[in-house]
Amino acid sequence: MDSEAMDLDAFEELVSRAYAALPPWVQRSMADVALLVGDRPSSSPGPGRLLLGCFVGVPRTRRGRRVPGSPPDRIELYRVPILRVCRSREEVEAKVSMVLRHEIGHALGIGEERLRELGY
Repeated sequence: MDSEAMDLDAFEELVSRAYAALPPWVQRSMADVALLVGDRPSSSPGPGRLLLGCFVGVPRTRRGRRVPGSPPDRIELYRVPILRVCRSREEVEAKVSMVLRHEIGHALGIGEERLRELGY
């Protein structure tokens, strides 16, 4: 899907709906995690890799007491790469939900291999 086919506002709405569809316990556990949407990641993930989203922070399983003044954990979803791998609005909706759940998994301390086993 062309990145011009869905503007940032429409994409943010899809992300908001995907978040609202999560079970209440997941939403509660992510209450202190910022959810950000942007066009592209600020740095390249490397040759041959397309970064659709990212968790930046300390996973729940490794968290101790938060240091006052430390930046909040955050999940970022990237509009242009997600649109690039999708052919329709329905695919974009499904991909947004999958990427959001994948990054929440990282925030909860689930590793990449296990997330892939779970289909995320």
